Amino acid sequence: MDTPGISRLHAQQVRIGYEQRIVADDLRLEIPQGRITVVVGANGSGKSTILKAFARLLQPFAGSILLDGRDIHAVPTRELARRLSILPQSSSAPESLTVGELVSYGRFPHRRWLRPLGQADREMIRWALDVVGLNELRDRPVNALSGGQQQCAWIAMTLAQGSEYLLLDEPTSNLDACHQLEVMELLRRLNRQEGKTIVMVLHDLNLAARYADHMVAIAEGRVVIADGPDRVMTPEVLKQVYQVDACIMRDPRHGTPLCVAYLPDRSGPAAAAPTDRIGRA
Repeated sequence: MDTPGISRLHAQQVRIGYEQRIVADDLRLEIPQGRITVVVGANGSGKSTILKAFARLLQPFAGSILLDGRDIHAVPTRELARRLSILPQSSSAPESLTVGELVSYGRFPHRRWLRPLGQADREMIRWALDVVGLNELRDRPVNALSGGQQQCAWIAMTLAQGSEYLLLDEPTSNLDACHQLEVMELLRRLNRQEGKTIVMVLHDLNLAARYADHMVAIAEGRVVIADGPDRVMTPEVLKQVYQVDACIMRDPRHGTPLCVAYLPDRSGPAAAAPTDRIGRA
């Protein structure tokens, strides 16, 4: 059994970007095994690009993403797909595709070409649907589900893949508050009960702080800090990453850091008094 917190997936002096634009240079980042890691940062900071590099959707210009000491670009595609799966930010299914059919796609890395689903495949699909609570809806078209249910169906597809690493880009985007919490609770259960190592990009700092074991704050393609939520959710870090004034308090139910953000007051010394209270709550 893996020791929680030990990193087996990490970036080593990675330079990534698109054509002539470098997004991140000399990136060094370790993903703790068996934990929930949440990557945060302003729009355009490089969060999703870094996630794509870890998912082998982007070839680094320099450096390596290593999994158990092997460069992921040297690992055969099917083998890597059994170890690591990604759920992109925007996913859409053909109109007639059912939930069960969508989830069955997760079994492709385990099947020989054109072979039908075997017993082990069907059991894995049933398990994935059970975990996300969609077994009774397996014959319903994906597009007929609510937004939260659709996201759970896509997560079930990644679960059916059987990989130990789940990478998710904004899994709560376009969901209302209730469905956001349902998705985040599901991901926590997958981590705590199924032992999945989860890496996700989130915009909501308070959701990130509540559910993350490990947070990575990114600014202009570099890691500002990678640590627990209490070390990342500070006025100083948030000022550097988001250019906001932040008041940090405690979530009354969970005890995790809770951020209230304000635009910096640029009207002069006379208006500086409110910011003097930053971080004291």
